[in-house]
Amino acid sequence: MKSVPKTVGSFEAVSFPELGVKQVIAKIDTGAYSGALHATNIREITTDEGKQGLEFYPLGKGQLKTVTTRYSSKQVKSSNGQPEVRFVVRTKVIVKDQAYPISISLSDRTAMMKSVLLGRRFLRRHGFIVDVRRGTKHRYVVKDRKAR
Repeated sequence: MKSVPKTVGSFEAVSFPELGVKQVIAKIDTGAYSGALHATNIREITTDEGKQGLEFYPLGKGQLKTVTTRYSSKQVKSSNGQPEVRFVVRTKVIVKDQAYPISISLSDRTAMMKSVLLGRRFLRRHGFIVDVRRGTKHRYVVKDRKAR
């Protein structure tokens, strides 16, 4: 039996509960292969248990400081077409009240319109289709630059 495609708009409210991120507007981008989450102060550390870990601040917010051992690094092509090495964390994202596993790269997206980008790899893997007529009410939500 085929699964019914789930429809999302160009912009959707998403949450990353394991990272403390609640209800942020994500850009749904079929032109991007992978996804990205705005983060700052990204650095590898040694955890208290002696394991290799990654410390970062999701959305650039100090109160959301996160340390994870569920990460890797990979080379990606940035929005300006230049290859760069980014850290990728494995976590969960909630889209339309449903949780999905996701591997999402961390990037300083200060200059971008949205703090979160979901690309076609995630959309395809979880059976989403994009209806550009939906989700546009979030298009013009201005980010609070002071919160960054």
